[in-house]
Amino acid sequence: MNKEEQVIIGLRELFNKMAWLNKFKMEESLKGYKPSEVHYIECIGRNVDSNVTKLAESLYMTRGAISKMTKKLIEKGIIQSYRKPDNKKEIYFRLTEQGQRIFKVHEKLHKEFQERDKAVFEQVTDEQFDSMLRFVEKYSRHLDAEIKKLGIDVKSE
Repeated sequence: MNKEEQVIIGLRELFNKMAWLNKFKMEESLKGYKPSEVHYIECIGRNVDSNVTKLAESLYMTRGAISKMTKKLIEKGIIQSYRKPDNKKEIYFRLTEQGQRIFKVHEKLHKEFQERDKAVFEQVTDEQFDSMLRFVEKYSRHLDAEIKKLGIDVKSE
């Protein structure tokens, strides 16, 4: 196995281990909410004036899938839609009080996981972080270009 394969497999295994380890606490603390719902809540909570287009771009999903989920979250009382006075056409989303509570629980869990893993990150030098961040950015730009080559525009779906 070459180094490229080792990196890809290593990243996938790291992600899977994190997801598996975090899953139990997430499910316990966020009972009644599916992971996909929590991802939408997180995205809306982090981004002011979220609309279907912004959510589709952030979550790499179609606008149709976003519309379906936002409708479901509105029905559950987790998010609400609104329009700006200067733009009556565009619909935006924000968290309700219930949505804010879920968002805060999710953020708290992330902080706990970060604290759990702190021992590893404390051993990483600035140069190592910089190198990893350059790699992640370079790989991300490559994947963006590959997505673009497919002619898939998340905005128009």
